[in-house]
Amino acid sequence: MTPELEREALGDHIDRLFRAAWALCGSREDAEDLVQETYMRVLSKKRMIGSREDTLPYLLAVLRNTYISSLRKRDRRPRTAPLEESEERLAAPAGATPMSVLAAREVFSAIAALPDDQRDALAAVDVAGLSYQEAADALEVPVGTIMSRLYRGRNRVAEAVGA
Repeated sequence: MTPELEREALGDHIDRLFRAAWALCGSREDAEDLVQETYMRVLSKKRMIGSREDTLPYLLAVLRNTYISSLRKRDRRPRTAPLEESEERLAAPAGATPMSVLAAREVFSAIAALPDDQRDALAAVDVAGLSYQEAADALEVPVGTIMSRLYRGRNRVAEAVGA
């Protein structure tokens, strides 16, 4: 019998899920919304998973599907304009240096600009911390495909950030 998803353990994965969402969206605010929507979907009904170790890959798959659904919805809505540079911005999180915040934004923006397949692989492995096998299972591709997408994606991110 397949065990039920442990709702109490979902909070253990929120940081990794948020980082993966940020990599998908390229925006901290959109990532927060995406994680909330993901948890709303997961908690809305009883879920069965293979084992406790399968929780993060399962959540990542739901996150990715939620992201894709949001893109489809967004395509049907009118576009909004970005904020002007002169407008006030929110302060960076406490403990983060301005340089580290800028570097993180640059990396997440570079990841978000990748082709979908490379972005999903980087978000799963490098951002969320899944193993190659877990990422392959979550994205429903062979491990070799994950490795190839990671190689190409990492090179593109390195080029984009000048590393």
